Amino acid sequence: MAGECVPDGPDLKEMDEEELWELINDNRHRISLGVRPCTLIPYLRQARVLTEMDEDEILSCHNLTNRCMRTSYMLDLLRTQGRNGAVALLESLMIHYPTLYTQVTGRKPSTEPSRFSGLIKYSELTEYLVRAVTGMQKELQEARCEAGRMSARCTSLESEIGQIMEQEEKSRCLQAENEHMRRHLCSLQREVTKLKDEKCDLYMRYTAAIEEKSAVNMRLHDLNLQVYHLQTELQKAQTENEFQKRHSLRCASTPETPQLQEEVRNLRCQLEKAEKLNPAHQDILAQDLAEAIGSQVELAEQLRCYRGENEQLLREKQELLDQKECLSLQVQQLTLDCNMHQQKSTVVQNQMRDLQSERDLAYLSRDEAQAMIARILAEKDTLRCQLVEFQERVFSLQAKHSPRKNQQSSDEREVGWESPRSSCEESSFPNRRRLRRMDAVNPMSPSSCNSEVCYEDASSVRSRNAEPPSPESLRRREEVLHADSLETAETDTLLDDFVFLPHVGSEDKQTPRLSSSNGTSADGLSRTSAPPFLMRSRPKAIRVNGRVLTISFQGEALLSQLAMVGGNKTGVFVHQVTEGSAAHTVGISPGAQIVEVKYEQNQKALRMVLEDSTLEEAMWALGQVTGLCHLSLRPKQDDYEALQQQLQNNEMSSGDSFYVRVNMSLLAGPSGSLVVSCNDILHVTNTRPAGTEDSWHASQVHPCQLLDLQSGTVPNYYRAQRLLIRAIEDMSFQTKKSQKAGRVVPQNQQKAVRIVSTGRQGRNPLWVSVEDEQTNSTESGDTSAPRSCVTLMPYSLVTPHYPPVCRPVLLLPTVLGRILDKKLGGWQGFQLCEPEALSSSDHAARLQRSEILEEGRNCCYTLQSVEKVMKKGIHCVLPLGLDCVRRLHRAEIFPIIVFIRQSARSARKLRSKLQRHGQSEEQLLACSRSEEPLLDKLPCLYHSVPPDAWCDQTSLLTSLRTIIWEEQKKIVWVEPDLW
Repeated sequence: MAGECVPDGPDLKEMDEEELWELINDNRHRISLGVRPCTLIPYLRQARVLTEMDEDEILSCHNLTNRCMRTSYMLDLLRTQGRNGAVALLESLMIHYPTLYTQVTGRKPSTEPSRFSGLIKYSELTEYLVRAVTGMQKELQEARCEAGRMSARCTSLESEIGQIMEQEEKSRCLQAENEHMRRHLCSLQREVTKLKDEKCDLYMRYTAAIEEKSAVNMRLHDLNLQVYHLQTELQKAQTENEFQKRHSLRCASTPETPQLQEEVRNLRCQLEKAEKLNPAHQDILAQDLAEAIGSQVELAEQLRCYRGENEQLLREKQELLDQKECLSLQVQQLTLDCNMHQQKSTVVQNQMRDLQSERDLAYLSRDEAQAMIARILAEKDTLRCQLVEFQERVFSLQAKHSPRKNQQSSDEREVGWESPRSSCEESSFPNRRRLRRMDAVNPMSPSSCNSEVCYEDASSVRSRNAEPPSPESLRRREEVLHADSLETAETDTLLDDFVFLPHVGSEDKQTPRLSSSNGTSADGLSRTSAPPFLMRSRPKAIRVNGRVLTISFQGEALLSQLAMVGGNKTGVFVHQVTEGSAAHTVGISPGAQIVEVKYEQNQKALRMVLEDSTLEEAMWALGQVTGLCHLSLRPKQDDYEALQQQLQNNEMSSGDSFYVRVNMSLLAGPSGSLVVSCNDILHVTNTRPAGTEDSWHASQVHPCQLLDLQSGTVPNYYRAQRLLIRAIEDMSFQTKKSQKAGRVVPQNQQKAVRIVSTGRQGRNPLWVSVEDEQTNSTESGDTSAPRSCVTLMPYSLVTPHYPPVCRPVLLLPTVLGRILDKKLGGWQGFQLCEPEALSSSDHAARLQRSEILEEGRNCCYTLQSVEKVMKKGIHCVLPLGLDCVRRLHRAEIFPIIVFIRQSARSARKLRSKLQRHGQSEEQLLACSRSEEPLLDKLPCLYHSVPPDAWCDQTSLLTSLRTIIWEEQKKIVWVEPDLW
């Protein structure tokens, strides 16, 4: 658009070489600053003004340290090409930098072929222009994407700024409220001051009243003294009067008698006056005293009231002071929060860059592990296919040679027709291992056993004769193979746990054989009758308690004749019997426990022990009965009634109860489904919930107690196995897609799949139903024992263990554990495990008892040293590797395993520590990547520490001590050894 506003300058074709380079040199500074040589070099190479050596010198020369110097050097090289170099430079500017072209030449840029000089052919020019336009469109799209990301980032920053503004507004409101509370506190303080003044006035009045009371008491005391003196004087006067009377009687004639009588009369008058005055005065004094006492009581009551008011005011003052301190603390906290948010907003970009780099590294390592797993599985499938192809070739070659052998055998029969049996006995056949897959010939079938010659091994996978397969046979074989490939993994290895008993009417007593790893070997059973369970590693002892009754009857559609309740915890009981059915006719009644069932299938006798089986397994086993069956029952009416009572009271949903560890993440499904993460522990309480056939009812378990938390439905074993295989395929597909695109696809960092396999052919550790009651196949010389195969397990059976007070501690990866073990062992409550120096005989004896955990150069770490530290009541820090975990589990010692995940950034934090111990960051990362996949194979849980959860060695040790205390409180869930 800028070029349209500029008038056209002189035509470049009319300008000579000097004018063109003078025009370029005038704008050399502008060209050096605004041009990237790597953008113009492709066009200049096509115009043949620059060679490949010039391109390497411009882009790779060490003397050219920046872009401006490289651009200037490119202009110098073009100057040597004369006019062609100048024209090619201006044309490249017109294509890639139209604005700069307009500023240099004063002409509008145009992509018309007539505007070019003809240094490049028309077709090459068109192709280059198309590539240039495509590149510019890509750059425009990337710029738009970057603008979109920046706008999104701006939006998020604006939202953060809005949140900070809201918090600032809240802090202003709190400050205003604090100011209001301060003013209210000042007003209350003024009121308290007024109350104090009033209290002082009351004290003054009280003091004056007390002084008045004391004065009244003094006056009363003086009046009492005066009364007492008057009484004494009166008594004295009376005594003197008596004396005078006696004296006057004696001296009546004396001349002083009239005077004495006169004095006596005066005294009597005074006495009468005193007697008249004293009662009134006493009443006045008594009244004054009563008034003084009443005023004293009133003053005491007022003083008590004032004291109570004073105490209440003091309490209110203390409450206001506490509120003031709380508000001040809140204001300080809000101020600190505001400052913290401001600091976070300033460093968020740097943190985002670091997090993105760490995330990319984590994704890369995880995708490498997943790619490795997918590659191993693909190689395994390829090897299996190659094995099948080689076996097919061997069989085809053997089939080609078989007509010759038949011809020879026919010639021998013509010669010695009188003794055909001896000739068959003398003939020898080459021994080879039988291919145990698909529908091989059954060596125990009547067709093979009744023939004159019984081959020990089948001659072909599908064919039953020695002739080469015809085209029709090959077509049928492909159809059957296609049908077999459509069946799921749940019916591949499920007939391995059957025990085949010899037919009752058979004359040849043969030793029963176990089926092959694919469930379709010499037993002759169909693949559709595979049981929905797998077996334990060894036969479980049959419990025989109580009277067992065996009933034989026709068991066609046995599930329609019987209804069952119970499970592996309580036993499986008969719940209902259909009237008129064969089971009802033979007298089977509700309340009987089903112990085992025997029946025949394809001329083979099968026996299934259901005493400890789940409800799902028992229903499958009885559903396989198609003819005459022998049902063993044990009467347990009391246990059945107790189970019925618990089911009616909703104390339990069924008789099933076992614990499993989930090896995959299950997302939310239909209503009532349970959201489960990988490595969660579930308590399965019902294997056949009402209304569903492929789900279990389970509950999540409290980590520290055997308490059920949130409950819901989860897929049963084989539906979960299909989901697990699909999840692995999706991860493999995403990994291949990301590798094809040349970039890492961001995925969720949470672990979604834990790949666990078992070495048993078709055996699931969750179930037990079949018990071997006869000798092993190896005793009869059977050389076709089934090989073990690997089966993915969505659930692992676990059992709870309650360890002692202090469990041993194992820190991983091993390189970092060696550095942290001594530091952690020096803390209170921890001690490093010390090695022991053993003699050769003692070493051999302990090695035989599996008491040696790990061997060093001149010493060994033994179980006794670990137990010695544990007896002290402290944690034993194990400076060992992962190999010691299973040995400790065999001794009932369950260590706390802590895996510290590593990234490039976390490894840099430990650079000095690693160098001090002779290690490097690359060795630490390699050790972490190699040991992390091995943790999933452990039979117990472990704790993982993310790399960004600590900043230095001290904080890491502190967080490790907290993690160890938390792990010590948890229940230890241990898986059985499946190999």
